[in-house]
Formats: sequence, C-alpha cells, structure tokens
Amino acid sequence: MSTAVKRLIPLLDRVLIKRAEAVTKTAGGIVIPEKAQSKVLHGEVVAVGPGARKDNGDFIPVQVKVGDK
Repeated sequence: MSTAVKRLIPLLDRVLIKRAEAVTKTAGGIVIPEKAQSKVLHGEVVAVGPGARKDNGDFIPVQVKVGDK
C-alpha cells in the first residue's frame, strides 16, 4: 500500500475502505465484459478514526478495526 494512504487518518467516526476488485472471470473460465459487471459492494478497512464524541468529551469507540472486510 502506498505511503500516502498509510499517513491518512480519518476524523471522528469515519472509516477509510479500499474497494475490492470486481470479478472479471467466472469459475467456469468465462470472461465477463466490463459493462456486464456489477459494482463492488465490499472492501477492506484501511484506516479508522478514534470515534464520535459524547457530550462530556469521551470517545465512543468505532465497531470496526483495520483489516475487517
């Protein structure tokens, strides 16, 4: 992974996700054209912020961690 992404730190309860690559070939070996491919709806968490703040200033921890899919 590039160093620019590693230095990027999300704020509060935001999460940075790297989108997974689309499948271009089926199990049977058929190549799927680009127009027929659907959008990828899953990925891997690259960075996580510290969480949202409560009224008293404490952080509410984020439920996901780096490396989750």
